[in-house]
Formats: sequence, C-alpha cells, structure tokens
Amino acid sequence: MRKFRKWHDYLIERLAADKEEAIGYLNIALEEYQQDNDTPFFLKGIKTVVEAQIGISELAKRTHMSPDALLKILSSDKAPHIDTLGTILNALGCRLSIVPLETDIET
Repeated sequence: MRKFRKWHDYLIERLAADKEEAIGYLNIALEEYQQDNDTPFFLKGIKTVVEAQIGISELAKRTHMSPDALLKILSSDKAPHIDTLGTILNALGCRLSIVPLETDIET
C-alpha cells in the first residue's frame, strides 16, 4: 500500500527549502485576508512559515517575546497590533509594505 504524506508536512518541507516561496505564501495569505478578513487564516499562514523557516523558539529569541505569547498571538481570532506584526515579520526577514491596489478606477 502506498503511503501518502500529510499536506502540512509537505508544505513545511517546501517552505523550509525556499525562502522566496515562503514569502510568496505569506503574500497569498495576506491577499486572502484582504478579501475576506479571515484573521485566523492569515495568522495560521504566518505560523506555518515560522514553523518552516525558524521555529517558534528562534522567533521568540529574535522578537524578545515568550514562545507562549507568540503562540497565543498566532493562534488568535484577533489581529495583532501592527507593531507586533511588524516585529514578527522582521524576524522572518520580511517587512510590511504599502502598494497601490490594482483597480479599474481612474483618479
């Protein structure tokens, strides 16, 4: 019988192997959040990249926050403060940025 891997294990392996793919994954999670305001989904995306790239212990060291506090933030239904989000993303080697929306409306 053929053994199948779990999707999560496959995803972690892919995101661990390629930082650009991990950043792309975060961008997609953010785009989805902007469409449907699903905060837990967005935070789960960040948590998945943390797991793949550096782990929660290393994130705690880089952010000077406790692992428990980080897990609580990344498992919450509420959006973190923007400075907390920025700190977490910086620890992952990313940053927040502002880009214009792609729309058909001319100003």
